[in-house]
This record gives sequence, C-alpha cells and structure tokens, in this order.
Amino acid sequence: MKPKLLSACFLAAAVVAGSAAQSTDLTSEGKAWWAHVQYLADDKLEGRNVGTPGFDTAVEYVEGQFKAIGLKPMGVNGFRQPVKLDSRTLVREQSSLTLVRDGKEVPLSDAGLNARGELDGAMEAPMVFVGYGMSIPEANWDDFKGLDLRGKIAVYVNAFPPVTVSDNVKSHVNTADERWLALKRAGAIGVATIPPGVGGGGQGATAAPPVVTLLDRELVDAAGEIVAISLGWRSVATLLEGSGHTADEIAQLTGANKPLPRFAISGTLKARAALKRETIDSTNVVGVFEGSDPALKSEYVIMTAHLDHVGIGRAVNGDSLYNGAMDDASGVAAVIETARLLKASGVKTKRSVVFVAVTAEEKGLLGSRYFAGRPTVPFKQIVADINLDMFLPLYALKVIEVQGLAESSLGESVRAAAKTLGVDVQTDREPEQNRFIRSDQYSFIRQGVPALAFKFGYEFGSPEETIRKNWVRDVYHKPSDDPNQPVNLEAAATFNRVIMTLLQRVANETARPTWNADSFFKRFANGVRP
Repeated sequence: MKPKLLSACFLAAAVVAGSAAQSTDLTSEGKAWWAHVQYLADDKLEGRNVGTPGFDTAVEYVEGQFKAIGLKPMGVNGFRQPVKLDSRTLVREQSSLTLVRDGKEVPLSDAGLNARGELDGAMEAPMVFVGYGMSIPEANWDDFKGLDLRGKIAVYVNAFPPVTVSDNVKSHVNTADERWLALKRAGAIGVATIPPGVGGGGQGATAAPPVVTLLDRELVDAAGEIVAISLGWRSVATLLEGSGHTADEIAQLTGANKPLPRFAISGTLKARAALKRETIDSTNVVGVFEGSDPALKSEYVIMTAHLDHVGIGRAVNGDSLYNGAMDDASGVAAVIETARLLKASGVKTKRSVVFVAVTAEEKGLLGSRYFAGRPTVPFKQIVADINLDMFLPLYALKVIEVQGLAESSLGESVRAAAKTLGVDVQTDREPEQNRFIRSDQYSFIRQGVPALAFKFGYEFGSPEETIRKNWVRDVYHKPSDDPNQPVNLEAAATFNRVIMTLLQRVANETARPTWNADSFFKRFANGVRP
C-alpha cells in the first residue's frame, strides 16, 4: 500500500471523527464510522485475508487509529500481539488411502484425507464404527461406552443422534472439535466421517483444501488428530463388508434418526500423506482505555471484532474480491468509534476497557482463541467480552438482537444500556443458526468469561426481516459485501452509542458479570475443560 493512500485515508477518517467529537450528532458519528468501513473494505486491501499485504495494511490502520484516540498500547509489541498460524496443505500426488484386509490392499476411491489431520508420512491403524461419534452426558448418550478406541480410527456418521437437548448443548457438542476432544479422551488417534445421507462423500485425497490452525499446539483442539478422513458411501460399503452391517442399513437408520450399531471394522486403514506447511505471521491489535478506580482498574472488559476476511476467491458476476464490509469491517469500525467516543466523552470508568481487533476469525476463531488463551492482561482479571461481528445496520435501529441475552447477568446490563437510547432488546431470532458459538465471543465463553454478541433486530413478518434475510442470501460471504451497499448511518451511530453505554455500565458495576444458574455455559466457569 502506498504511503500516500494510507495518509489520505487517515486524514479523511480524522476529519470526520473530529467533527463528530464536537457533538452527539448521529449523522456525523455515522459518517465517522463509515469512513473506517470504507477504508478497511477498499479494493486495495484485497479482502484482508490473513498473511497478505492487505491484512497488514488493515493492522497498520487500526493501530494508527488506536494511537490517535489515545488508547494505551496493550499488545506484546506496542499495540500488536503477534499470532503465528500454521497452514497445512496436502500434497495430492503423495497422499493415499487404502483398506488392508486379508493381506490385500483395496483403494478407497471416494475417500479423502483432510489436512486437519497431522499425518506427514505413513500410518496404519484398526477402525471402529462408533455410530454418531458423540458423548452427551446431558442426554445420557455415550457412543464410546464399552468400546476400546485406544490407537484406533473412529468411524462415525456426521449427524446428530436421536436425543432431545437444548439448542446450546446441541450447538456445542455438534462440532468437529468437540467430537474430536471426546474421541481423544477415549483414546482414538483419528476420525473417518460418513455423510448423513446416501450419495455424498469424500472427494479423494487430491481435493482437500488447506487448513489453518494456531501454531501454538496447546491452544489447538485438533492437536493429536493424526488422520481426518471423509468417506463416500462406496468406501463405506467396502469398509462394512463382512461386518454383518451394510451401508444401506446405516443410511436408513440415520435417515430415520434411530440409534446406530457400534462394532469393530475388519482390516486396517492404511494412510499416506505429505503436508506442505507454512507459518503465517499475523497480528491482533490491542489497546486499552484505562480505568480510574484503584481497586478495579486492573480488571478488564474486552471488546472484540475480527479484522480479517476471506480475500480473493471464486468470481461472482465477474468480481472475485471479497471486501468484507459488513463482515467485519463494520465491527472493527465500531470498535474504533466506540473507543473514540468513550475517550472523547471525558467519562471515567472504574474498570479498564480493552479494545481488540482480532485476526483469523474466518479460519476458525483463531485470533480470539489466541488472545483468550494468551491474553496480554491477566486472564483472571477479564470480566466480560462484548463482540461485534456483522451487526448489519441495514435499517433503523428499533431493537437489538442479543446473542447470549439469557445466559448471564450481562443480559440485564444490555437491557438497561439500550433503554437509555430508546432501543429494545430481543433474543436471537434464529437460534438454529447457532450464532452464539460461531464468532469470537465463543473463545472467551469456553474459558468461562460471560459474553454477548449482537445483530440489528427485527419482528417476524416485518420488512426488516425481509431486508436482513435477503442480505444473508445475496451478500453474505460474496463480493457484493463491499462499500457500495446501502447502510443506515444514523442507526449504526445509535448502535455504537448503545455499545459504549453497555461498556460503561459493565466497567462501573461493583460486581463482576456472572453466568445465570441455568446457563449451559456456566460449566466453563466451574472449571470444565473446553
């Protein structure tokens, strides 16, 4: 990025921000917020993918804004917290899967290795079919009970078992990481997954995309997963020969949501993989608004948003650049503007407020996981996380959708904050989307820290519902998520004011936020290993 462009954009944002600081005019504040979005989502940043010059330019911009606002640097190197990522790609010509049975090797034509597995060489191991591959204590369900999985590959159908649990339990356990953690505790060394239905399956070892994880293995849930394999139904039929079970039987039971058998598979799976590995140097940007109370200033309220997007990808209508304006330049812009408003207000808070633009959310919440696992402030002094990811100011702000509203005492704090600006709050309109565990707040939740995330709300059947759902259908993770789309600037400014008020309330309340007694996520605060 040419220094001339960077200076010009800094100046544009500073001019608008300076005018807004003199008043509470929502139009000016909205323009200041939008100036940051326009910069971060400009074509010249090429979608801010981690490991690219565009992402590095975005880091420079946020760092410059934090400095201009007067935040205190709270990274490792000034405002920066280095985050090293491990990118793994299978070398297709040197990767293969075969079934070894009765002294013969049978190729598995529609099975594929995934670079999530750590194998770089050759291995051979027995297999066990473990049904749905889940252990859910809340439902008294354990697919591993009575099975010896030590040193073996667990084969399971990637579907949810026939049990009734809350949305939160289902969301949490129904992920590749949680399945693997349970299997690892049972002794497994790898997984082979079967699609939930006839006709799908693996695409062969040649088609697996790169996988990016944290280089710090202590923070990687998938650590120890030697092989990760996707099986097509032709391969399933081959594996089940002689077991007394068939692929059709498994497909029919899964389709009917019935219990599945569990049994050893005859033969062994032989895998060969070659990995091309690359270390990506990335960055979280961290600044702090210091608290004023001698007894509480060493406690911290965290505000997060992710700085990365997906870069350049498949062309849509001739456009292959994924700018990521709403996802999540909008959230980072709100972090900057909230910090500026807080600083410009002259108001003091008892606790300190830490503003963090995190990296690699699109790769699996990696930047926030790193910060939560290796925070630049004492972890036990972190009291809450307020996360913004694609909050979608597409229409007037009448109601805020709060993910996690009923989970902790933060729910009452946000109700009070929103009320001061005439805004109502509501719970997640689409809980089946599992959004509470799909963005950076979940990195803090899994460490026991109460958290909230937000969207512009809507009433069912309203024009606002249509606008939001059309946006998700037509713009989400597409090149059209760029600075040319219409947004409501005054609504965005009001939203930022609500978030600033919430941060002030949480930072000033004497008691720390706590999980509600009936919250599923309370277990993490009680020491349950995530």
